[in-house]
Amino acid sequence: MKHIDCAPSTPGKFKIEKSPYNRLRLHSSLAKLTFWSLVFLGLIYVFFYRSPSSSPHTSSDPSRRSLRTSFYRDASFEKRVRASAKIRSRNGISVLVTGAAGFVGTHVSAALKRRGDGVVGLDNFNHYYDPSLKKARQALLERTGVYIVEGDINDASLLKKLFEIVPFTHVMHLAAQAGVRYAMENPSSYVHSNIAGLVSLLEVCKEANPQPSIVWASSSSVYGLNTKVPFSERDRTDQPASLYAATKKAGEEIAHTYNHIYGLSLTGLRFFTVYGPWGRPDMAYFFFTRDILKGKSIPIFEAANHGTVARDFTYIDDIVKGCLAALDTAEKSTGSGGKKKGPAQLRVYNLGNTSPVPVSDLVSILERLLKVKAKRLVMKLPRNGDVQFTHANISLAQRELGYKPTTDLQTGLKKFARWYLSYYGSGKKSPQ
Repeated sequence: MKHIDCAPSTPGKFKIEKSPYNRLRLHSSLAKLTFWSLVFLGLIYVFFYRSPSSSPHTSSDPSRRSLRTSFYRDASFEKRVRASAKIRSRNGISVLVTGAAGFVGTHVSAALKRRGDGVVGLDNFNHYYDPSLKKARQALLERTGVYIVEGDINDASLLKKLFEIVPFTHVMHLAAQAGVRYAMENPSSYVHSNIAGLVSLLEVCKEANPQPSIVWASSSSVYGLNTKVPFSERDRTDQPASLYAATKKAGEEIAHTYNHIYGLSLTGLRFFTVYGPWGRPDMAYFFFTRDILKGKSIPIFEAANHGTVARDFTYIDDIVKGCLAALDTAEKSTGSGGKKKGPAQLRVYNLGNTSPVPVSDLVSILERLLKVKAKRLVMKLPRNGDVQFTHANISLAQRELGYKPTTDLQTGLKKFARWYLSYYGSGKKSPQ
């Protein structure tokens, strides 16, 4: 294969008299209590389980949910999982990759498989962006021998079943609700995937024997309104500028808790604006390419007083190298069956390119590659979660992971544009 360019707690004492009136009042009170209890439970169900599917962008077909507890009891399912998880190299590891049909998940899964590791994917194929792109990535991985299980990280039964079939040594947790602006439309999806989903996964991992080492995707967005550059892992991260950033920050605190209490080995990776082939259509470089080819105007944001908006664009191959290095240097968890036996590794790293580029320069590069002049529409940076700039200090990752990005934006965008034109054509089949 070619390299590939989630009643009161303390009841009181009731004196019940024998009159019909008191019996009727008691029955009425019990009826009201039952009614409001059902209403309350219903609201919990709607918010935490149904709300992510209330938007066409998120969850899958409800009819599929009713079948999810039966399909993975089939013998053929277990056979496919075991085959995908088979280690083919001497020092290989077995990895459960969540969000495997996503952008980073696809590239990481393929890289692990190429070097002989066992890989099983998990993805719910939600509709946040075109699921046909996710299905195309799935087909790509299946040709390399990677099986992606269709399911949700909040499905504890499915997660437990996967760990029963395969004693995974590592988990690469990439499943998450992405995007800064979409949080204003569907905030509950971020809580469901990025917080509840992480807790669901860690709950299963803590009970596993042996416990796996976990590497998971945090985000550069945790730096929020921080104005000190470049961003260092030691900088404050308590001023998130978006709900997405807040859920990722919450994830880092949750990781600390499970490491402290249960001995789980946890490594968080703060990605900085990842781009490249098979990328996400909601990212600026992707929809800029689409709209330039279609002759549509593209928004170029500027900060107050005509300030430059810049991003530390990081090519996907460099991110993959960082992910694999984090897996390879992850120490074993120290717990067993939910009980901690000693201190466990807890790390967080920036994975960026260390070379912020103004968004206007990104557009200029795309114009040259696509040979089409962009229709630029300069706009003020909206107050919806976007920040003016990102810039990674990667000295810690360089020192401890051997992380060293090698792809500049010009080279990376050239590879992306080549893939885009091959996959979508010159604009006729481009995504909406």
